[in-house]
Amino acid sequence: MKTLALLHLLLTLSVSLSTSNHHGDGSSGSGNLQGFTVDLIHRDSPLSPLYNPTHSRSNRVQNAFNRSISRASTLSRRAGFTTKIEADIFEVPGEYVMSIQIGTPPVKVLGVADTGSDLTWAQCQPCQNCYKQVNVPYLVPSSSSTYQQLSCQSKGCEALEENQSSCDSQNTCQYKMMYGDRSYTSGDLAMDTFWFGLTPMKNVAFGCGHDNNGTFNVNVSGIIGLGGGPLSVVNQLNSVVQGQFSYCLTPQFNDITNQTSKIYFGDLAKVNGSNVVSTPMIRKEPSTYYYLTLQSVLVGNTSVSYERSFSKNKVVKGNIIIDSGTTLTLVNRDFYSAFTSVLTDAIGGQTVEDPQGLFELCYRDLELTFVPKMTFRFDGADVELPVTSTFLEVQKGLSCLTIVPVDDLAIFGNLLQQNFLVGYDLVNEKVYFKPTDCMRHVVD
Repeated sequence: MKTLALLHLLLTLSVSLSTSNHHGDGSSGSGNLQGFTVDLIHRDSPLSPLYNPTHSRSNRVQNAFNRSISRASTLSRRAGFTTKIEADIFEVPGEYVMSIQIGTPPVKVLGVADTGSDLTWAQCQPCQNCYKQVNVPYLVPSSSSTYQQLSCQSKGCEALEENQSSCDSQNTCQYKMMYGDRSYTSGDLAMDTFWFGLTPMKNVAFGCGHDNNGTFNVNVSGIIGLGGGPLSVVNQLNSVVQGQFSYCLTPQFNDITNQTSKIYFGDLAKVNGSNVVSTPMIRKEPSTYYYLTLQSVLVGNTSVSYERSFSKNKVVKGNIIIDSGTTLTLVNRDFYSAFTSVLTDAIGGQTVEDPQGLFELCYRDLELTFVPKMTFRFDGADVELPVTSTFLEVQKGLSCLTIVPVDDLAIFGNLLQQNFLVGYDLVNEKVYFKPTDCMRHVVD
């Protein structure tokens, strides 16, 4: 019943917030916006404000591993798992940043693009207890002619979970989001105009954060929520983008430094042409996450079923989420054992231990030609993975499998999504995959 209630609320909120009022001066001459695109910058790119030039490749891989485990712990807890993951809390909550503007006149906001969050928020003045923010300005609500606080009876306030909202003496809706043991944001739930490039979108609900602290990076303003819940940007702009967005992620750990990934919304987000496969998006709680069903993984010609002991060999629907904010792919431990047994037999040779103690399956001087093809077989969609994504050189001469075991929430991470055009259709509840050279990808 709770899931049905959430879906009803999502639909109601989309209708109430995604009206013609979202159209701005960026519309086409016919009044029908075709879509828009924004750069996605990986945090370790030299183009990113989060880039640390003192970090070696090995440092970056190790940090990405640690962030993956930390993020998996947070996502698992929200999904109801009593997580067994032991991890220090690293910077949260994602791997890519994107730049938008908020307000009239528009003010730059540099946010972490997060498919594991719904509410977009940014630090606002006056800041009662904010983390240090540099290079991008704080939002000043009184300086925006289109800013308006939302009441406790508003649809936006109703869309917050019970433990995420409260009401002050002025009947202003207050939000609070927790991201980890030390990270949180709280403030006023409000509406303002969002700008994606030159495209304005009016009356978008967001969090104007007056109390934000934890492990957020000083170079970002907050978070841009791209999850499946009612307060995500995608659902709020449903009448404009029709519940569609897609992205094409360029390889992260290569020597080319001036490439950015892209995220597309609306008509530009459609995944068309040959070699496109799709799989159903499964609705589960929390509604933020994009659940898929992994049937099996094909290693060469050997199929390894993704089965759980408690399901009596029947694959559970929605047994994995797809997430752009987690670098590694995390799978059920029992499956991992069977999968890696087949994989090591196929590769041959001697495995070695990772000196850092991070990865579980590693090889010295691995010839990628010996690595068999691996295909993730989702319900209705076979996704053949590039070998360069499945094994990563974590330090000179040492390559490790980028799939790791967990006992909690399974996550299809962004390394395995590289060089795919990945499309999300929240209306028809499907996720699309199309093999694509993302460094050369141009929307038709």
